[in-house]
Amino acid sequence: MAPSFLASRVTLLALLSATTFYCLYKSRRLKLASREVAFAFRNPKLIYITQTGTSRTLAYRLHKLLVSKGLIFDLVDVKDYEPEDLSKETLVVIVSSTWEDGKPPPIAKFFVDWIEESVNDFRVGALLLSKCKFAVFGVGSGAYEEKFNAVAKGISKNMKALGANEVVQLWEGDVDGGGLGKTIEAWGEKLIGVLKGGVQENGLVACGALEDESDSEYVDVSDDEESLENGEELEVIDLEDLAGKGPSRKSRNVAEVNGAKTDGKKEMVTPVIRKNLEKQGYKIIGSHSGVKLCRWTKSQLRGRGGCYKHSFYGIESHRCMEATPSLACANKCVFCWRHHTNPVGKSWQWKMDDPLEIVNTAIDLHTKMIKQMKGVPGVVEERLSEGLLPRHCALSLVGEPIMYPEINSLVDELHRRRISTFLVTNAQFPDKIKLLKPITQLYVSVDAATKDSLKAVDRPLFGDFWERFLDSLTALREKCQRTVYRLTLVKGWNADDVDGYFKLLSLGKPDFIEIKGVTYCGSTATSKLTMENVPWHSDVKAFSEAVALKSEGVYEVACEHEHSCCVLLARVDKFKINNQWFTWIDYEKFHDLVASGEPFNSSDYMAPTPAWAVYGAVEGGFDPQQARFRKERNHKSNRQSTT
Repeated sequence: MAPSFLASRVTLLALLSATTFYCLYKSRRLKLASREVAFAFRNPKLIYITQTGTSRTLAYRLHKLLVSKGLIFDLVDVKDYEPEDLSKETLVVIVSSTWEDGKPPPIAKFFVDWIEESVNDFRVGALLLSKCKFAVFGVGSGAYEEKFNAVAKGISKNMKALGANEVVQLWEGDVDGGGLGKTIEAWGEKLIGVLKGGVQENGLVACGALEDESDSEYVDVSDDEESLENGEELEVIDLEDLAGKGPSRKSRNVAEVNGAKTDGKKEMVTPVIRKNLEKQGYKIIGSHSGVKLCRWTKSQLRGRGGCYKHSFYGIESHRCMEATPSLACANKCVFCWRHHTNPVGKSWQWKMDDPLEIVNTAIDLHTKMIKQMKGVPGVVEERLSEGLLPRHCALSLVGEPIMYPEINSLVDELHRRRISTFLVTNAQFPDKIKLLKPITQLYVSVDAATKDSLKAVDRPLFGDFWERFLDSLTALREKCQRTVYRLTLVKGWNADDVDGYFKLLSLGKPDFIEIKGVTYCGSTATSKLTMENVPWHSDVKAFSEAVALKSEGVYEVACEHEHSCCVLLARVDKFKINNQWFTWIDYEKFHDLVASGEPFNSSDYMAPTPAWAVYGAVEGGFDPQQARFRKERNHKSNRQSTT
């Protein structure tokens, strides 16, 4: 055999061996890369939001591309996804359409609203989604101009505000431009590059024109992450700082044309205030009222438990409407859930809406919000039907409901519909308390035990705030219906003065004392509270037991709701009969008594408390007929969340 022939065979064999080795090496590298992605991102999700099917088709195309690269995602229709699970996700890719008027498709409204409301609810930590990486591809029509891809943009913005890390910049696909299939595949290739470690580096995220690989840009996200770590606010306006920042002359003129000023009186809700409250989930009624769907209403619609008022008083949380006829308040409390995104004032100085119109609109808006829960994962059909007919009204949103001059007429309208009333006042209007007609249960906020501490906590507008506070407590004693002192404990501010609080009991002699740990609302220029100011449930229990002991048998700890960090003390002589607590309410009996027009008192409409709600029960005040769902919270604190 010729030497040249042998040499060529050896060369060929070497080439084949090298090629085989390279193919095996590359295959192994791809497998390792996919394993690395699978290891880094546990059960990644590809969620699509669709109305006509376009986004679903694009999501399937993207899913096929990802799988071809060894990246296995769960493909999920948004209607089947629980948004509360976002805090547990490590990687989420969303393909989202925008429907009419910049709104999401109806089937995705709960998902989109949940994310937005979480951003604007200061009880939710700014790092709720800090473990989650995400990317969003929007699908919309450029013909809608400023509403183009509004849903996708909103999801991207709000997920970042909750601490999630956007690994590939949002892409706004235009159905009018054509080529969406190729566009999402090009975007998908960029996503794959990031996930496999080939694009993202030094805190920079690749983004830019998808059609031109050489035209990539880099956006530094490190500053955004640092801002979240520092707990900076997310577009929240403090009304104390609004001087000189109100609407322009042009916007004021438009408002006047639309009826913002009548008879020389201005509307309470200015465009700036309206915008801030609507961002927080409020539906504004007329010029000074509001209604909001409580998270506990949503919870009980889904069989996940009711609020503490369900445990203490037997309300049906899924049939409770949260509303107020006055968004204004005379205090600027440090623990205000809404960080003063509402007006303040010492007297009614605004245009006044009709009470019948307020009630009708509140019920209408509340019912519409309940209807929007249809199709939400876990919603019980029977409870949804019941929720469309509210039985209770909590007059306790932001603001001071008792300021509204026609509060008695409004209460009458609610009772005429056999809707119970739970009204909370901040104890600065004693004359209003004296004139108030019978309601189901009247609360007075008792936020501190001394003049100095009350001034520090409530920051009242009135110069004679302390005298007004004491007069309000005294006025409470003259009411024949159920009365409550509501104490919000803030560690380091008002949680130590048991003796001081006890002295205040003799003024109002309330039927009940609710003692609740403050809800963390975030730190701002007007409130420097941190998680260190939030008491544990054990702290609240210890304080409650100390107050009961101090009362020498007048009050005992009757109920608790561990989930809300809340405890109830009740008068023994009224509500404990044969060693059985009667803190619950016979609502039908109450309405019959109101309709009779005859005098009655709190003992006439009480009902027995179930064993699971009684203090010390193993259920901790959680209704055993409900299914407990534990959320993960991520607050910047050295303490661990127990929720």
